[in-house]
Amino acid sequence: MGFEHMSEVIAGMADQLSALVAESFDALTTSEQLALTAQWESFTRRQAAVSHSMVAGLGRAPIEELGERSVAGALAVLLRISKAEAHRRVAEAQALGPRQAMTGETLEPVLAHTAAAVEKGLVGAEHVRVIRRFFDQQVPASTPFDVREAAEAQLAQLATKHTPEELRAAAHRLAAYLNPDGDFSDEVRAAQRWLRLGRQRLDGMSELRGLVDPATRAALEAVLATEAAPGKNNPADDTACVDGEPSPEAVSADARTTGQRNHDALNAMCRKLLASGTLGSNNGLPATLLITTTLQELESGTGHGFTGGGSLVPMSEVIRQAAEAHHYLAIFDKATEEPLYLGRARRLASKAQRLVLFARDRGCTRPGCTAPAYHCQVHHGDNDWAADGQTDIDELTLACGPDNRRVKPGGWRTYKRKDGRTAWLPPPQLDTGQARVNNYHHPNRYLIPDEGDDEDSAECPDSDDGDESERG
Repeated sequence: MGFEHMSEVIAGMADQLSALVAESFDALTTSEQLALTAQWESFTRRQAAVSHSMVAGLGRAPIEELGERSVAGALAVLLRISKAEAHRRVAEAQALGPRQAMTGETLEPVLAHTAAAVEKGLVGAEHVRVIRRFFDQQVPASTPFDVREAAEAQLAQLATKHTPEELRAAAHRLAAYLNPDGDFSDEVRAAQRWLRLGRQRLDGMSELRGLVDPATRAALEAVLATEAAPGKNNPADDTACVDGEPSPEAVSADARTTGQRNHDALNAMCRKLLASGTLGSNNGLPATLLITTTLQELESGTGHGFTGGGSLVPMSEVIRQAAEAHHYLAIFDKATEEPLYLGRARRLASKAQRLVLFARDRGCTRPGCTAPAYHCQVHHGDNDWAADGQTDIDELTLACGPDNRRVKPGGWRTYKRKDGRTAWLPPPQLDTGQARVNNYHHPNRYLIPDEGDDEDSAECPDSDDGDESERG
């Protein structure tokens, strides 16, 4: 079956789907609607098997033909999905998709029984996540192959009869049977560690979640025993005790919960570390807290400032931060958004130019990238230094390390639009008419018309910015 035939099959399915969408289900009885719902669920579950085969096939393609450095990267650009979802699809295809031996013969999937159940439409995505998590996190790698095979077969069979919640309970019990002593290697523990700062809510608060290894827990316990003690680092005090022992009055007046004291201790530890000057530099600037705002908001005392990490800080806190040392405050004129200070041109961007870029771009300018300014490098938007590019603030832009390296002959290309914004063009095989500029770090721009130049017809030089020394 060739490409044209497969494409015709998909097009035919799309036509049939359009006809089904146009149908009205109001005339059906409840029992008929229930039957169709179950039939449709089985059909949609089976579609996952097609995706697994397609993504598994991309995994065997030459990397230079993908237009990106990985299958996940190509999927994220081509399908406009998140990096996390792209990596999930690749990992799922590696476990459930067909494999190919070095001799060219087709091998069954790693989770063969689960893959067969998916192909029959008997299990869904939630069941698959439970089974994959069982092997990734709950079973030691030293478990014999035949035992793992038997466990996978049993879980796949249970998944065809039970809900994901029931399957999860059974998987936990099975893991306890297979590893009764709870012995896990350092490698298994290390693979499970994570710490994530969640999205900032409308009220400015953010959720911090994670899973720490034993060594990190032990260190954190020791630090919190002093930094989160009653009376220590209390923002409610006129003069908070940040060093030494708190006074008895401060201890008795401390009405914070344990969780609130832990929070304030973390804040204090971060501030001490930033003020210590031991963190070195980050992409050409001292590792410090960078806040940008407009002159009008600073004078009025209202609104928000933006950090180099992409978060919002209330103006009252911005003013308080600006009064302290070891911080940068970049101010822009609201009407023109022109920087009040420009650095001089040279091959590598100066500290002043980086400050301007941090405040102007706020993060990586490639469409779809969410990397904040702290994680970005300076990129020449039109021509690199070797191609007579100028290290002038109007020609510079921000790009995270991975995206900076994407700009090369045959890969991504960038150019500066007439309005000064940086446009990114993907490789031809990944170009589906995606957005050329990134509004993620300036969400207000999503809501207003883009009055930039005609991006599809604009001349775009083959920008290969390989001259920035911190890049790579």
